[in-house]
Amino acid sequence: MRPRSRTVALSILGASAFALAGCREEQVDAQAFPDLASCKAASQADGLIPAGACETAFSEAEQLHVEAAPRYDSIAVCEEQHGQGACGSERQVSEGGSGSIFMPLMAGYLVGSMLSGRSGMVGAQPLYRTSDGRYTNAGGTAAYSSNSGKAKLRSSLFQRPTSTIGKAPMTKATLSSRGGFGSTGSSRGMFGG
Repeated sequence: MRPRSRTVALSILGASAFALAGCREEQVDAQAFPDLASCKAASQADGLIPAGACETAFSEAEQLHVEAAPRYDSIAVCEEQHGQGACGSERQVSEGGSGSIFMPLMAGYLVGSMLSGRSGMVGAQPLYRTSDGRYTNAGGTAAYSSNSGKAKLRSSLFQRPTSTIGKAPMTKATLSSRGGFGSTGSSRGMFGG
C-alpha cells in the first residue's frame, strides 16, 4: 500500500497538468500580406485562402485601421515610432479626419483562420511598420519580423482593438512615459513562407 501523501501529491500534480492544458490559449493559422494583391496571388497559387476572403479580410483591416490606428499629435512623433515616410494625416486616411492628427500608414494586414479542421476566418488586423523595421498590430500588442508569411498565433491577437477615434493623440511626453508605442506588453512572432 502507498503512503497517502504520495497519492495526494500525484493527484495534485495530475490536476495541475489538466488545469494548465485548459488555460492554453487557442492557436490560429495566420498569414500576413503586404497588400491585397499579394493575398490574391497566394490564393491563386495555393488555393488555401479564397480570393473573396482576401477582399473581406483586407476590408476589415482597413476599417480597423481607421478606427484603431495609433494617433499622434505630430508627423515627427509618428515617424519616430513608425519610421520615416510611414505616416500620414488622419484626413488622408478617413473622411472627416483632422489634418493635425497623424497616423501610421497601413503596411500590410494579418488574416487568421481556425485550426483543427474548423473553417472560417477569425479576423483580420492592420499591420504597421515600427521604427526598428519590424511590424506591429493596431494595439501594439505583438511584433513581427515581416509583413509576409505564415505563423500560428494566439487567437486573442485578432480581438478588435480599442478605438482611438476622438481620443487625445499621443505626444512625445506620453510616449516617453510608456516607453513608446506598444510598450505596455508584447508578443514576438516571426512569419515564414
